[in-house]
Amino acid sequence: MDRASIMHVDISGNGRPVLFLHGGGVSGWMWRPLLDVLNGGVRAVVPDLPGHGQSRDTGYLSHDETVGRLAGLIRKEAPAGVLLVGFSLGAQLAIRLAADHPELVSGAVIISAEAQPAPMPRATLALLGWAAPLARQEWFARLQAKQLSVPGDLLAEYVRDSRGISRDTLLASVGENIRFTLPGAWGAFQGSTAVLVGAKERRIMRSSARTIHEAAGGSLLVVPNAAHDMPFTQPQLLAGVIHRQLAP
Repeated sequence: MDRASIMHVDISGNGRPVLFLHGGGVSGWMWRPLLDVLNGGVRAVVPDLPGHGQSRDTGYLSHDETVGRLAGLIRKEAPAGVLLVGFSLGAQLAIRLAADHPELVSGAVIISAEAQPAPMPRATLALLGWAAPLARQEWFARLQAKQLSVPGDLLAEYVRDSRGISRDTLLASVGENIRFTLPGAWGAFQGSTAVLVGAKERRIMRSSARTIHEAAGGSLLVVPNAAHDMPFTQPQLLAGVIHRQLAP
């Protein structure tokens, strides 16, 4: 079986193809506010990443394995290439796709990507493993949703995904996230790039944004009053960035 076909994928709209890659612990529904603003003006390809949402039974193994799946999805749905739009975990995957498969990628919008390894990853993952059962508690999921500024009409989806994620997927995806470093080939990527980070995000996120931008060029936007929540709080701004990236 084609590895890409194992992922759940929603496709909608017309126009140039854009692949939207969601963050960890959620799924493709997180792009709904942005897609509403885009109003069908792009051909939106929106997968649920392995281990998440309607792809939860597949399990998240690694960035390497997931990038392979996503490259297969692009070859199937948009062989001439796509604009990548990724948030957090999805932004790391977008960087890897652009670096590893530049022939499939016309440009990349990188939102809130961590590109510097976090200190003490083993201790972090040990604590996460201990706390993993909390993700299945609705009260805890609601607290986490508030941190991300998930709107009320999407809260049920967030709680469902938070309670449905497996311990293995949680540890694998977070482990990859906190150990991520910028691939050398990212600096050779010739497509257009836009890097965004919230002014209220953690220092490591703001520093990572500068590192990502300096390696590949393009544009860097530090968004005032934004935290780790831009797909929910800044859909108009993100739509504008996407339109500029798609402009001839």
